[in-house]
Amino acid sequence: YENKNYPVPPSDPVDAILFSMDQLHLQRKDLEPFLGPKSRVSDILNRKRSLSMQQIVKLHKALHIPYESLIEARFT
Repeated sequence: YENKNYPVPPSDPVDAILFSMDQLHLQRKDLEPFLGPKSRVSDILNRKRSLSMQQIVKLHKALHIPYESLIEARFT
């Protein structure tokens, strides 16, 4: 009933990353090994750039963020 009448919208990848950062007490610089240089981290967190598949895999493996939360709705 709930799935039909109150579907949960797909998670926003940036929101999933920010939530994980908060839970793990990470700062933006801590994402550089997974996302690239400081400027790329900034672009992604400011929604100016999408995640690549390689970045998605790295975030999933290191921070245990579900793939479903990292893949944008347009790909599903």
